[in-house]
Amino acid sequence: MLSQKLHDALNAQINAELWSAYLYLSMSMDAETKGYKGVANWFYIQFKEEQDHARIFMNYLNSRDAKVDLKPIEEVPTTWNSVLDMFNQTLEHERKVTALIGNLAEIAKADNDFASVNRLVWFIDEQVEEEETARDMIASVEAVEGNKYGMYMLDKELSARVYAEPSPLAKN
Repeated sequence: MLSQKLHDALNAQINAELWSAYLYLSMSMDAETKGYKGVANWFYIQFKEEQDHARIFMNYLNSRDAKVDLKPIEEVPTTWNSVLDMFNQTLEHERKVTALIGNLAEIAKADNDFASVNRLVWFIDEQVEEEETARDMIASVEAVEGNKYGMYMLDKELSARVYAEPSPLAKN
């Protein structure tokens, strides 16, 4: 059985994941409006991944016979000055999510809830990947900054990104 503290924190994390999804959907729409279809695709895939993260947490709560308590999602920004600004905010945001996941792990560890610790290991690994990817995207955008052809090629490359269902949701 989950402690009330961990149960509440997991529900808050579901809301944070859905907020993240909404943020990335907003970035996708802003990039699309600015003519960056590949960047829009990249952020749309992020949107889907964040929805999946929320679903993994919801599934976990259900598996532990704990109630999922969905709360309203706070407003997100709707416009950015540049693609670089989008990716800089992405890195900043992912660092906050990493801290939230770390807090969940601390609670689970203090509760001696090894099932929850084990579930959170996947998210800890995912956050390492998310931060690395954001840093890589920043470096890529900075490398072509001021070069329209370079940005065109990067945008084209990003249009090839495809969605991959995360392993905790894969059906066996």
